[in-house]
Amino acid sequence: MNYMDRTLFHRVTKESEMPVLVAFCASDCGYCRRITPALKRLADRCRGKLGVGVLDISMEPELFREERIEALPTLVLYRGGGVMGSIVGPDSGDVIEEFLQETLSSVI
Repeated sequence: MNYMDRTLFHRVTKESEMPVLVAFCASDCGYCRRITPALKRLADRCRGKLGVGVLDISMEPELFREERIEALPTLVLYRGGGVMGSIVGPDSGDVIEEFLQETLSSVI
């Protein structure tokens, strides 16, 4: 799992051959911290098939506006520069995996 800045975000979401799940979060968001272990497990299990990154609103506030993120945490699945789907406020790793399976069944 990568912690992203603007440069890394643009590089991986536009240039990566594989899908990339980006968690838009905030360091002071308890709900965001609660899903971090699930994101880490997902990143480890899907290495080479799915990129997983976290982008902190306090570090890149303008990117949140550009991506039209309205609530935290929001997870967005990108591929080839486009958005494949998103989920707001997943409450568990199971919900995140279900979202991925529905959106990109060949990833997992």
